[in-house]
Amino acid sequence: MTRRQLLSCLLLTALLPFAAPAADAPKSAPVEGTDYEVIEGGAPFAPVKGKVEVVEVFGYTCPHCAHFQPQVSAWARKNAKAVNFVPLAAPFGGSWQPYAKAYYAAQALSVAEKSHDAMFLALHTDGTLPLRNATPDEIAPFYARYGVDAAKFAAAYDGAAAAQRMEQAGQFIRRSGVESTPTLVINGKYRVVGHDFDDTLRIADALIARERDGKTR
Repeated sequence: MTRRQLLSCLLLTALLPFAAPAADAPKSAPVEGTDYEVIEGGAPFAPVKGKVEVVEVFGYTCPHCAHFQPQVSAWARKNAKAVNFVPLAAPFGGSWQPYAKAYYAAQALSVAEKSHDAMFLALHTDGTLPLRNATPDEIAPFYARYGVDAAKFAAAYDGAAAAQRMEQAGQFIRRSGVESTPTLVINGKYRVVGHDFDDTLRIADALIARERDGKTR
């Protein structure tokens, strides 16, 4: 070992005890107006006793939602005991509308949960579904993979249950001030403003803990 290498090793060794605490430093608490917004007069979408509700407002045609899906899905499974996770398809109109209707039709047919991840893959990875101007006839074969024939899907797509769910989702999204996807809303009270996906879930974790502790802000 040369003298320069020896000095470098000694310097690094000397610095390690001072560097270690930074890695273990607690994460800062989320800040209102920076990390989240308080929803005045907000309310949960479908509260479940003993759990904190986390609504994810998403769109199947949104590429950011497609990228977020594996991470948020794993997060929701990990937190299932404490969190009631509610994916909510945004009926923002245009290319969003057919797939929002398809999601609520799938809910009415009890296949939404098991087909959810695959829908993102079909749109953004496999390219087996059109991103724009999709018709029920084009979407129906996707749900046939889950035992839903075309006639049943068409009936659910245009049915009263899907229409009602679309309206309820729209009302929640408007009163929560959601304008983009993906967006997380905690217990109807807080709209998360994350800088990236990891940051979004960090803020959500902190707000969930706050709700479980009974703190208001």
